[in-house]
Amino acid sequence: MKTIDDMVSGKKADLDRLRPLARKSLAALSSWYDVELTYGSNAIEGNTLTRSETAVILEKGITVNGKPLKDHLEAVGHKDALDYVRILAGQKEPVRENDVRQIHGLILGRIEPAEGGRYSDHQRQITGSSLVLPSPAEIPPLMGDFGKWLAQAPANAETAISAHERLVAIHPFSDGNGRTSRLLMNLVLLKGSYPPVIIGPEHRTGYIESLEALQVGRDPAPYRDFMAERLSDSLDHHLTTLRRGLDQAH
Repeated sequence: MKTIDDMVSGKKADLDRLRPLARKSLAALSSWYDVELTYGSNAIEGNTLTRSETAVILEKGITVNGKPLKDHLEAVGHKDALDYVRILAGQKEPVRENDVRQIHGLILGRIEPAEGGRYSDHQRQITGSSLVLPSPAEIPPLMGDFGKWLAQAPANAETAISAHERLVAIHPFSDGNGRTSRLLMNLVLLKGSYPPVIIGPEHRTGYIESLEALQVGRDPAPYRDFMAERLSDSLDHHLTTLRRGLDQAH
């Protein structure tokens, strides 16, 4: 079976040939991803902010009239966590279990600070799924094993999508599991010099169905195909933006 890295190797090689990347192009991409990742990940979970409203909150630091304060705080909390992910991505140390808890703590820090980074003490259930999640007693040892695997795994696309899959399956937190799993996946991708993957509300059905096929039906193909497509699209956007910058420079 081809790895995710194999599936996008051509585009990744094209991106590597453009390095070192222009500072202004990187800054523009980072700002774009701030909004797209925050808007998309929160919208999947029911946040009502639009893309443009998310941009106003992140870029101007102001609230949006008529929208719940919780939605505003979720946007800011996700950006806090994304900033932390970028710091971790620039470090040589491997990703560890405590990093996952720190990411989750930032995601929930402005909404439910007492729950941030804290493993659930009650049984969780995924709405609309027949999947049976681990019990609260099983979470600490499962996360310990997951952390050991994560610290030793190479920083590549295959590890990134596996990390997302494994963390979603454990579902260790009372809330914020999806957002944490997606940011963890993107942390590993950034460490491997890949662009982050955007999963927005328009992808929600395919995303959920691919996870259901993987976790309940034991069929990994839909999930792998879905993630490969999303990563391929991110590489396309990265390459288009960087090449446009090079054309303008010349």
